Amino acid sequence: MALIRSLRPAQWAKNLFVLAPLVFAQRLLDLDAAGAALAAFGAFCLASSTVYLINDLRDREEDRKHPLKRHRPIAAGDLSPPAALVAVGVFGAASLGAAFALGAATGTFTTVYLVLNLLYSLGLKNQVILDVMTLSLGFVLRVLAGAAAIGVGVSGWLILCTVFLSLFLAFSKRRHELILLADGAADQRQVLSHYSPTFLDQMINVVTASTVVSYALYAISDDTVKRFGTEALIYTELFVLFGVFRYLYLIYQRPDERNPTEVILRDPPFLINLALWGLSVLAIVYGGGDGWLATRLG
Repeated sequence: MALIRSLRPAQWAKNLFVLAPLVFAQRLLDLDAAGAALAAFGAFCLASSTVYLINDLRDREEDRKHPLKRHRPIAAGDLSPPAALVAVGVFGAASLGAAFALGAATGTFTTVYLVLNLLYSLGLKNQVILDVMTLSLGFVLRVLAGAAAIGVGVSGWLILCTVFLSLFLAFSKRRHELILLADGAADQRQVLSHYSPTFLDQMINVVTASTVVSYALYAISDDTVKRFGTEALIYTELFVLFGVFRYLYLIYQRPDERNPTEVILRDPPFLINLALWGLSVLAIVYGGGDGWLATRLG
């Protein structure tokens, strides 16, 4: 169905950042907290789909010049602009309704996310550097909303890891677009005229190192060791390194016309590594030292 495709459900994986506070605050086995976090995740899925619809409506003419985006329902004529506008109103209202039902803070963060993305669509996407930082802030808002939904604070380390990881993904996406569109890049996305492969490679190098180092520092920080009762989280850095290196390998050595997010979600080595990282984190956070499970079984 054209409307379902326009919602881009494959991109909802980005909203898993909403669940990060639930896991690292050791509230995963708290049914009330888990329910609230999942509701916040659902609210952001609705919000992000609203944003995708708005972007596709505004960019439909440019999308028709893109080798892949021209197949999007609105650009291809499979979904009419009036129908898309109705969907924007319905999904936007539903996302805010669900978010505010979880509390004023969650609703506010969701509102800011929608407004920020509207500003992005209206002009911020054409401002070099600021375009990528705006996308990164969207991920931070996901984390903040997830924390607000379950009533916990957010670690500064979690914010740093989110910022650097989202910048890494955003700069990598810009590079993918620049290489894919080649000489027609600026015609399809204006801001790409301000980027070059060399410049983007430099930015990717900076945020790659920052992502890896910030996660390592978080894993060995005194607060982290005290909270989880173990220093074992540092060993999950191996999975982080493999995930980053695998992503870079796919971007540089096996370029694909598809969105990088879609590529990694179909890459077995990346998915296996992600699963192993997740299982390791859960075992350490909930079973290590004075962790939740160890405390209750002890």
